[in-house]
Amino acid sequence: MSKSTRALLQIGLALMLASVAGVLIFMWTNKLTSQPAQTTVAPKTVPVVVAQVDIRRGAKLKPEMLQVKEFTPDSKPNGSFATIEEIEGRVLNVDVSGNEAVTNMKLADPSVIGGGMSALISQGKRAMSVRGNIVLGLAGFVRPGDRVDVIVTLPHGYDKKPVTKLVLEKVKVLATGKQINPPDEEGMTASVEVYTLELTPKEAERLALAATQGTLNFALRNEQDDEEVLTYGVNERQTLAALRPKPKPRRGTKRTIHKVEVITGGDSRTLKF
Repeated sequence: MSKSTRALLQIGLALMLASVAGVLIFMWTNKLTSQPAQTTVAPKTVPVVVAQVDIRRGAKLKPEMLQVKEFTPDSKPNGSFATIEEIEGRVLNVDVSGNEAVTNMKLADPSVIGGGMSALISQGKRAMSVRGNIVLGLAGFVRPGDRVDVIVTLPHGYDKKPVTKLVLEKVKVLATGKQINPPDEEGMTASVEVYTLELTPKEAERLALAATQGTLNFALRNEQDDEEVLTYGVNERQTLAALRPKPKPRRGTKRTIHKVEVITGGDSRTLKF
């Protein structure tokens, strides 16, 4: 076989192999392009009603205060609502921040429709107001939400001498003046003339007597201090006796010793007394 013939055979074989490779590549690429594009599935969500702005406790919910946002099922808060209509007109019993879900636990009973002070009173309690001053309110540092002990000074006994006694403890302050929420600014004070306290009916009777017959003072408590304190009260004599130095012991007078000589028969002895 001549060199030219051999060269032609090699060229022909190369062309055939190239054609086969081209056909295979064409078939593979055509298969890829013919496959349907994979679509991205959006995660499933559920609607949840949240506060659109910061809402204070005691507020009656209006549609402009709320909005609906989508939550994933595993992040949906318990007791949440899907539509604004479900909670329109309900009253909050706690503060709710913007974008915070409004849940059933944060709402007053459906029977509470007026909002305001009545929505803040716990079951079985009563709201009662007493006249105050800058001293009673600790120069304005008593604010809504604080807890105070109530101390009264009033005349007592047949001689009507003043006695001071702790008569109420751990009493919640619902409002100072017309303010039912603490000031937004930390440390801000407000001296007012009226303080509204949350009391049981029996405590309310006690406060009414103390307020009409005596002089009231508040003692502000630490919010985490739940210790019960029992006192006997104090009168003028006990008050003035406080912080006195101990009395000095009396010096004894010099003892006089008497001697008596007793003679019995031939014996004698001396007695001292």
